[in-house]
Amino acid sequence: MAVLPSFVQGSWSAPATHGIAMHDAVTGAEIGQLSTSGIDMAAALEYGRRAGGGALGELDFHQRAALLKALGSHLREHREELYALSARTGATLNDAKFDVDGGIGVLLGYASRGRRELPADTILLDGATEPLGRGGTFLGQHIWTSLRGVAVQINAFNFPVWGPLEKFAPAFLAGVPSLIKPASQTAYLTHRLVELIVEFGLLPEGAIQLIAGGAGDLLDHLTEQDLLCFTGSASTAQRLRAHPAVIGNAVRFTAEADSLNCSILGPDAAPSTPEFDLFVKGLTNEMTVKAGQKCTAIRRAFVPSGLLDAVAEAASARLATVIVGNPANPDVRMGALAGVEQREEVRRSLKALTGAGRIVFGNPQHVEVLDADAERGAFLSPILLLADADRAEPHEVEAFGPVSTLMGYDSVPEAIALAARGRGSLVGSLISHDPDIASQVVQGIAAWHGRLLVLDRDDAGESTGHGSPLPALVHGGPGRAGGGEELGGIRGVQHHMQRTAIQGSPRMLSAVSGRWMTGADRRLSDIHPFRKSLTQLRIGDALTAGPRTVTAADIAHFAEFTGDTFYAHTDAVAAAANPFFDGIVAHGYLILSLAAGLFVDPEPGPVLANYGIDSLRFLAPVYPGDELTVTLTCKAITPRGDSEHGEVRWDADVTKQDGESVAKYDVLTMVAKEWPA
Repeated sequence: MAVLPSFVQGSWSAPATHGIAMHDAVTGAEIGQLSTSGIDMAAALEYGRRAGGGALGELDFHQRAALLKALGSHLREHREELYALSARTGATLNDAKFDVDGGIGVLLGYASRGRRELPADTILLDGATEPLGRGGTFLGQHIWTSLRGVAVQINAFNFPVWGPLEKFAPAFLAGVPSLIKPASQTAYLTHRLVELIVEFGLLPEGAIQLIAGGAGDLLDHLTEQDLLCFTGSASTAQRLRAHPAVIGNAVRFTAEADSLNCSILGPDAAPSTPEFDLFVKGLTNEMTVKAGQKCTAIRRAFVPSGLLDAVAEAASARLATVIVGNPANPDVRMGALAGVEQREEVRRSLKALTGAGRIVFGNPQHVEVLDADAERGAFLSPILLLADADRAEPHEVEAFGPVSTLMGYDSVPEAIALAARGRGSLVGSLISHDPDIASQVVQGIAAWHGRLLVLDRDDAGESTGHGSPLPALVHGGPGRAGGGEELGGIRGVQHHMQRTAIQGSPRMLSAVSGRWMTGADRRLSDIHPFRKSLTQLRIGDALTAGPRTVTAADIAHFAEFTGDTFYAHTDAVAAAANPFFDGIVAHGYLILSLAAGLFVDPEPGPVLANYGIDSLRFLAPVYPGDELTVTLTCKAITPRGDSEHGEVRWDADVTKQDGESVAKYDVLTMVAKEWPA
């Protein structure tokens, strides 16, 4: 049988010796072997740091995002091939789509967020500047910069496409190269995924490497700039976390481990309600999608004690319609487990669980299968148990397959206490239409969960379900679930970056951050900044305009014209009685309008549109007779890829005749990259 090569140091490396065998989950036939014999792990990591980190560091966030988008489109063209290969892992077509399309969706999701939420730069600012002195000449600013190491990922067998891509996308966007070590059972699918990525040909050199086989001494060579991200069992996570190199070098380690996820049926969800049906459907789907081999699957189902029989009967009826067998057959709804060894592991776990209750559906030793041999393939019947919630086993033993346990509760506080006995989960769900119950349960169990789904008739049509992580949200959980996070939008990117507090003068911090800061140099010229295209405009370009005297007639007209007749703008006696004012004051939005009238250039030009205001604060009242001056400064410039325009952020400071600021805010405009002279 063929031994899969690894992709290290920019080329495919075939081992000279055979190693770990991989088997078809449906037929049991050997389909290849894995070995990392002869691979220099230290050299692979150093190559990633040097070549991959160097090449990625030359790209800004927007350029990396564009590559992620292009890669996602490339993989979409090969989905059918990946679906077909997924069948050998025991996955049905729907299972394969969950894995493959989900992984591609992560790439595209991060590509979109990178373009929308990150600058066209390699530095990301974290929060506002912090004044460190009274005179404004000494400031602090937190920034994020890319780590100079490699993101090493050790993945589980259950999601051989989505698993690697969910870790790769945020690392790549952060500018950190990845080294992928897949689980042996389904490594052939991850191997083909990496082949497709390499064939794509547009990623920077060293951005991705693949170790097809055992990790060997890989972890021994991790440094303080590397990251280690693991998905798998809690016991393996503990060993990795305790590795001398991980501890000694304070390697950033995140784990997604065993998780006894729960779903709670609210006491309001009687059999006649939509919520009852949603609970039963969600429970049985979580048991059968990927043959229950999902780290987010429902392992513990808590229902009101009086509804145990009704839920067991309804769930059993749905499970009875599930056809188990060869996933190549379109009638099959649940395929095989990842391998015979995995099936035997589930059977061992079931022995412990049945000691705490009884099976109400399924037979661990026998299942009718379609178009396959039940014993040569890794097939198992869906198993639904009814257990005593007071027993320890349902809260400690995870059968990683199509298995779930029903348990009863008598009050909402009891359901909360039972959920907590899982000692940390990736996800929990509550199915209820009662807002008070939702508030009580979420506040009661959030500390033990990385994600919570509150499902009812209102959101069911759009809900992605209990077990579907999304790139915009964190994916991880406390305690037993590993204590780490993956995904999470920009949070996932920042995990691969270092946050550093920079101290210095406004001029120096502006140079470091690429964003103008109050106190830094301004460049005033006879050319209005709004007459400059994006390619001509520079950080610090500024305009001072005014003064404009605010009159009582202005305030009265604005009140009448807009309908904003709040007493502070219309009633002198009432306004003077207000603790903040001495009499009638100008509307805040009148101040903004007058300021815009001062700085706007009326003729057609590079500024195409004003699309928003950020960080607006009104700082001092404006009375009739006050004179307003506005200073507008180019604060940040963000080109938008291949678009003909980009975003410009302007600092606006509106002051009175005595120099006191009355309003400060950021004006956001879209500006053309080029404009005829």
